[in-house]
Amino acid sequence: MKRTSLADAPCPIARSLDAVGEWWSLLILRDAMLGSTRFDEFQRGIGLATNMLARRLQTLVEAGLLERRLYQPRPPRHEYHLTDKGRDFLPVLLAMADWGNRWLMPEGDFRLVCKDTGATLHPVLVDRDSGRPIIAARVTPEMTGGAGARDVETLYREDVP
Repeated sequence: MKRTSLADAPCPIARSLDAVGEWWSLLILRDAMLGSTRFDEFQRGIGLATNMLARRLQTLVEAGLLERRLYQPRPPRHEYHLTDKGRDFLPVLLAMADWGNRWLMPEGDFRLVCKDTGATLHPVLVDRDSGRPIIAARVTPEMTGGAGARDVETLYREDVP
């Protein structure tokens, strides 16, 4: 089944999903954030078949989230390092971890911890300018024009092409 590209969709969420929306890609980014750089480290951490892992790594390189660096010339071996674009994905992963911990892991076996203090972290999305927490009741999407701009109400409805 061929996947439909969302790269030109008039919605930043759709475009983001086009770049990283496959669950294995999210797990690769998670492991990269935790320090994995080598193919065998990703394979050990995720358990994905090598051919699929190679494809997912290549997709993340093409999307500009990872960069491939040669670390051994003979035989050629590469590491995968987060780019600035990839590192900027950290808040998304932290938000997913916090949400999953709250709603999908009630047994409480997981927590995010500050390396400096050992304190449990509870991520909150805040507005960069005001410092206020962002909550759904205070958010509305707004198109600023340009190609593909249309009524914002239709952006998130499934029945609109």
